[in-house]
Amino acid sequence: MSSALRDDTFEDAAAPDRSVICHAAWHGLAWLAVANLIGVWLAILLLAPSAGNLIAPLSYGRWMPVHLDLQLYGWISLPLIGWLLRAYRADSGQLAHWSKVAIFLWSLALMLGSISWLSGHSSGKLFLDWTGYVRIFFPATILFLWIIVVLALLRDRFFNPNLSRKELYSKLGGTVLLFIVPFLLYFASNPDVYPSINPSTGGPTGSSQLESVLVIVAILFLLPYGITRLKAGKPKWHRTCWIVFGLESLLCLALGRHNASQHNPVQYLSLGTVLVWAPLLPLYYRAFMWPTNARIWLHATYVWWSMLLVTGWLVFLPGILDRFKFTDGLVGHSLMAMAGFVTTLLILVLVVLLEQDGDIFLSTWAFWAWQLGTFLYVVIMFYAGWIEGADPAFTIVPGPLRDAIYWLRLLLGIAMTAASLQWLWRSTISVRTNHRISRDVIQIHEDEIAGVLS
Repeated sequence: MSSALRDDTFEDAAAPDRSVICHAAWHGLAWLAVANLIGVWLAILLLAPSAGNLIAPLSYGRWMPVHLDLQLYGWISLPLIGWLLRAYRADSGQLAHWSKVAIFLWSLALMLGSISWLSGHSSGKLFLDWTGYVRIFFPATILFLWIIVVLALLRDRFFNPNLSRKELYSKLGGTVLLFIVPFLLYFASNPDVYPSINPSTGGPTGSSQLESVLVIVAILFLLPYGITRLKAGKPKWHRTCWIVFGLESLLCLALGRHNASQHNPVQYLSLGTVLVWAPLLPLYYRAFMWPTNARIWLHATYVWWSMLLVTGWLVFLPGILDRFKFTDGLVGHSLMAMAGFVTTLLILVLVVLLEQDGDIFLSTWAFWAWQLGTFLYVVIMFYAGWIEGADPAFTIVPGPLRDAIYWLRLLLGIAMTAASLQWLWRSTISVRTNHRISRDVIQIHEDEIAGVLS
């Protein structure tokens, strides 16, 4: 095949189809809004349990896995799928259509999963509730996405003259990791499979939490490469960050996998090494070019990241974790991670991927409703958890203080839900506008062809 033909073929497929990322963003925001509405309903049930009789047998216990899993596999996953499709250039050419099919199948799997969980079928494992036929359908959906990514890589390999050997091998490694994911998910959803635990709390060990943080750091290191470019000049902090990452990975391997208490100094001291990432992540990201409309989300990401690392380590310390375990305090910290850090990071990613369409997130009131709502939610849950640790009946038996906290929790949840609905509405308008523009462009081209033929 001649070089000229290769260049022309690739140029035809190189331009990204904006509708792919728009669809990924819309589906993600739709699941965020649905999950938040369910969260509001759960907050109402905590104040008025008898309200659950209105839709029995759809109880609190059946709605909870739907709420949590739609946040993880719906809102959190779909923007990352958009990032993956853009990184592999699967959002261009004929593969753009199949990428949108993969997004649709992903949402279909979530719908089927929700029906299964509301029917009372669950593995009983947090975020791994897949059981029955959906335990097969969802991994199969991931495999379908993997096929699209592999096809995009093969197209680049044979038709993209600008594909470097380094990029080829790194993307090849990514496809290998993605291939493993559905099988790991199927295996981990087995109710008989459990990781190492902290015998003092029944929760994770310090070494397992260090391992989780390093996985997140690795993802954070890779994210910019799929959405933006490095600034001119040699990055000053990249090598330092990767060296620190390598050293902490060796520490993680040295700690091994075994049951261990947070009272063991090795556990909480080793976990304390994650604090170094609070200043290192901003320094690492400073080497990349970020659009103006993304900077407010970039700075908010830094704030949540620092808060998450510091509070995560403090909460693990002996004495504090003993009082916080199984309380609303850990609910607050989970919300800081999911609604605070991860959501802010994902919107940053979407703003960059969507380019001018990223302005759907420029609503000032929605930004502050989400950020302040999440922060206050975390504060009151920490406060409630600290009281609950000394008095376990605090959150069980209704009382003035407990009810006041839960009413405030409900109001904050409504404010955050309103923000997500605003983003979904603006995303819907953007998708419809882009569809209308694409339809008009196609019509113009068809008219031009008809004019030439006549």
